[in-house]
Amino acid sequence: MNAHAELPPIPEWAHSSMIEGRTGPLADVKVVDLTQALAGPYCTMILADMGADVIKVEPPQGDLPRFGPPFHADDTDKFYGGYFASINRNKRGISLDLKDPEGVAILLRLLADADVIVENFKTGVMDRLGLSWETLHEKFPKLIYATIRGFGDPRSGASPHADWPAFDVVAQAMGGLVSCTGHDEDHRVSAGPSVGDIYPATMCAVGVLGALHHARATGVGQFVDVAMTDAVMALCESVTWRYSYTGEVQAPRGTEHPSLSPFNIYPTADGLCAIASLTAPQWQFMCAQLERLDLVDDERTRTSRRRSDNREFVNELMIEWTTAHTTAEVVEILGGHVPVGPVNDAPALFESPHVEARNMLVAVEQPGSDRPAVIPNTPLRFSATPAGVYRRPPKLDEHRDEILAELEDES
Repeated sequence: MNAHAELPPIPEWAHSSMIEGRTGPLADVKVVDLTQALAGPYCTMILADMGADVIKVEPPQGDLPRFGPPFHADDTDKFYGGYFASINRNKRGISLDLKDPEGVAILLRLLADADVIVENFKTGVMDRLGLSWETLHEKFPKLIYATIRGFGDPRSGASPHADWPAFDVVAQAMGGLVSCTGHDEDHRVSAGPSVGDIYPATMCAVGVLGALHHARATGVGQFVDVAMTDAVMALCESVTWRYSYTGEVQAPRGTEHPSLSPFNIYPTADGLCAIASLTAPQWQFMCAQLERLDLVDDERTRTSRRRSDNREFVNELMIEWTTAHTTAEVVEILGGHVPVGPVNDAPALFESPHVEARNMLVAVEQPGSDRPAVIPNTPLRFSATPAGVYRRPPKLDEHRDEILAELEDES
């Protein structure tokens, strides 16, 4: 990345995308967040976006990515960088040393009226601190204890790799995603977004919601465990069923679908465009644009299966047509008739009318800088209990006095 690149203008509407307060459907839920890095904080961010009171508990030195770049050029305080900002909004922060009895005592007071605790330490860390699932469950029977680890917790399945550390790229590799991603078998790649962290985080948030439903019906909390590799394997569902049904080992397919056509990223006169023309009406409309209505009943192309079997022929026809038009022209012609969309990069997202209509960018105060941070908004929409971003991420230990005062009021 060019550190001296010109910064983009912030869309005016992004300044008004924040909501006024903690109004989501989980507004009566308290979450104690011991997580770090990406997977855990992303999980608790989802819960916070839905209104949960998430108290982020950090060690005295702060969460791993807190002080990492990028920072705004005028930010001399550097309370946190962009990575931390993107996944820790809507949380309150306190710093505790869990190797110190005083820090553990405060944590236990926080848990006394909490609904959920989430952690993503290596296997055994919480046990050695005297904060194991069994210990906390005995003390707080209604508490939900959720974990995200590379290979899961031995309590729910003793993986031979349980003690191994893991990051996103490892989960993508071992969960099957890298095996089927790329242009061909000699050029496999990991996914651009950190799906090895983000998808397990999302699954863990779903698991917490299920456990909350059960706890409120029965008064009993439970242990929720998500292995990053397991979640990625579930995400790559076609790898498993395709092998089971056909014996085929799914190889990288570039941008094509292995059994559908046309379903691809096609070059245009000035860029790239996604087109997926699958149903009979969609294919008929596409044939009209290709000026080849004869292909509607042609033995090579009259069904989705036949088009897939003759994908090279179909792709030649598609590319001949798409490269004769700009991306905007392709979208204008096919939009509303055939599934189509431009390949948007960050500048295109900042200017997208869809993104604006859905308020999918939000400008959040960046302490230490005159320029706000612009981050994705939550995609969750609720008609009665609006969810969204209402609070910037916390500075390290920012809410200590507030949180400790609440504990005094409760005692």
